[in-house]
Amino acid sequence: MGGDRGLPAPRDAVLGALHAPLRRARRPDGGDGGAGREPVPAARGRVSYRGPKGTYDVYPGGRDPHERPELWARVERVARDLFRRYNYAESRLPVFEEAELFVRSSGETSDIVTKEMFLFTDKGGRELALRPEGTPGVVRSYIEHGLYGAAQPVKTWYMGPMFRHERQQKGRYRQHVQIGVEVLGSPDPLVDVEVISLLYNLHKTMGVRDEVVYLNNLGDFETRSRYVPELREFLRRHEADLDPDSRARLDKNPMRTFDSKSKETQAVLDEAPLIGEFLSDDARAHLSAVEKGLEAVGVPYRVDERLVRGLDYYTMTVFEAKSGALGAQDTVGAGGRYNGLVEALGGPDMPGIGFGTGVERILLAANAPPEEDGLDVYFVTLAPEARLPAMALASSLRAEGLRCDLDYADRSAKGQFKQADRTNARFAIVIGDEELARNALKLRDMSSGEEKVLDLGEGAPAVLRAVGV
Repeated sequence: MGGDRGLPAPRDAVLGALHAPLRRARRPDGGDGGAGREPVPAARGRVSYRGPKGTYDVYPGGRDPHERPELWARVERVARDLFRRYNYAESRLPVFEEAELFVRSSGETSDIVTKEMFLFTDKGGRELALRPEGTPGVVRSYIEHGLYGAAQPVKTWYMGPMFRHERQQKGRYRQHVQIGVEVLGSPDPLVDVEVISLLYNLHKTMGVRDEVVYLNNLGDFETRSRYVPELREFLRRHEADLDPDSRARLDKNPMRTFDSKSKETQAVLDEAPLIGEFLSDDARAHLSAVEKGLEAVGVPYRVDERLVRGLDYYTMTVFEAKSGALGAQDTVGAGGRYNGLVEALGGPDMPGIGFGTGVERILLAANAPPEEDGLDVYFVTLAPEARLPAMALASSLRAEGLRCDLDYADRSAKGQFKQADRTNARFAIVIGDEELARNALKLRDMSSGEEKVLDLGEGAPAVLRAVGV
């Protein structure tokens, strides 16, 4: 079976007139929906398919870190273990919501709303959006299910795809997977410390390098009532030098100007008043408590008074975790407080704080570990009659926790041993006519080449003793 067997080049999936037709779904009762066998006409000629722009596949043998399934499994395992230790419960929410939910939460002038949301209208005429971030859905669920009536705070985590129609960059995709946490119902600054330390420890455990948390406080109502007019007046005097997005935000949220990527706008902001000069006593005390808490738990941080984040709902604490391993696009995860969001979405006046971190960004910033350890046992079958006994023994060993595989490609004995090497198998079990006649098997140590003859009839217990399990 040499050569490419006439298959198309990698990364193309092909359907053509010579392929068997696909089958259209049909309900068992003859209606639409469900599985069925009604054929869909095959496309005429050769048709090539690629994944949509801004997406990627995770697949066996993936080359980049975010394409490798074993690294995804590690991220999920590490995240679940950390969330268990911090006493966070999981939330699983729809990937689409009413578009108005994101408009009300993120802000009408935010990039998410004005440029990045995937919008569609369903058959009932409702305007929906693929979720661009996780916080609004969690808050909506908190309100809808009356979780504000439970013991507070409610601590939850989520993991799943988010969607933003933005220019693709390294580690940033139109469909990306985000891990996030939300803590609702407590204004305690030590909750901020816990959330930030959880983000930092998640990254640290995954091997993210050279990370520092950048911290700011955007103030409470008293702070903003004094600061925002001063900032707006300053920006009005320099309006001609601001980029169009920043000019559009002057009335509704001039603080978002600090989030501008325009060099001209940033040059204006070098002379702008900073919020630290206007913090109320409560906001200043909150920031001080967060700083002391981060020092106590050993999280490296720096205060950055120009940090505002890109969403309108943030109040008080905001933070970004940045890695020196990522160059200019150095943010791995970020978050902040949103003490007015629950009330703005129809719930009671409850504070909240959370973070989101992209798995792709984590893997890009981390030292990718070596390939996962190989198989425990690979079965080499030298006769057709040996395949069923091998499969039965493999099933028994798998039930005991061993990783096993067999040949399903009709390889020769030499080819099967080569496959055992490819899978980094510790041992090979050889069963052929000779072994079957003696009701035996050969166990070969793939490192040393040493072989032992074991009783096939005894099955898994004999193998487990021999491999040291």
